[in-house]
Amino acid sequence: MTTTETGKGPWGAPTLLGIPLDENSSYKRGAAAAPRLIREALHCGSTNMWTELGVDVGAEGAYIDTGDLSWPTNDAFPAIENAIEGFLHKRQRPVSLGGDHSITYPIIRSFGRHFKDLTIIHFDAHPDLYDDFQGNRHSHASPFARIMEEKLAKRLIQVGIRAMNPAQRKQAARFGVEVFPIGRKRALEEVKTWCPVYVSFDMDVLDPAFAPGVSHREPGGMSVREALEHLHSITATIVGADIVEYNPSRDLSDLTATVAGKILKELMGKMLMACNCP
Repeated sequence: MTTTETGKGPWGAPTLLGIPLDENSSYKRGAAAAPRLIREALHCGSTNMWTELGVDVGAEGAYIDTGDLSWPTNDAFPAIENAIEGFLHKRQRPVSLGGDHSITYPIIRSFGRHFKDLTIIHFDAHPDLYDDFQGNRHSHASPFARIMEEKLAKRLIQVGIRAMNPAQRKQAARFGVEVFPIGRKRALEEVKTWCPVYVSFDMDVLDPAFAPGVSHREPGGMSVREALEHLHSITATIVGADIVEYNPSRDLSDLTATVAGKILKELMGKMLMACNCP
């Protein structure tokens, strides 16, 4: 697949961008150190670059890595939005490596200008729908409230949720969020999705036994196998994604990095299998 400079033509290969931001974390910081370690895990010699669905992510030109984003002090969100806008203008498909979950809001601000019928599939222990959290409307606990109130996505499908309180339940009802709590096997097979799809994968959707390196450990989560089955069951074209909330300072023996690298590989493999969106 190729990309173009004119904004016309086929959608191109997945394009990695590290976004080392954790200033909107409400509990423990450290996620800003994640992008480099996720990349290292992707290329670790303990495995190969073939996905379980038979895609060689290591093939020449399969994906592009643009390194990590930098920005002036206090200007992270505009820098993120502008960077993603540049990728989409070139018909590239950004895969952002966070960082905390607050980065999803400026990312989707750009996507919302390019896709009028965007569906977000959100993997998380938490719905991240607070109107504000601890007085911060840009908290990592609030990105989907900002996204939905600005009507940047037509649908928000949340999978793996197991920490929803009444305030967030009210927000989910307000925005018409389709919530699939933990325990729904192959939940994504229960809903019809159409392209374009954006996947936001918070590492704490996984049980801490599989991914201890997260700031907000929430026992009772998905196994890695369950998460992969959900990812593999997405039939619509994925036009962008992020992997967020891996906190290396909380990891054990690089276990979470390894899992994040696996999720990244399988996610990019799905993106490479088909791209039928206009």
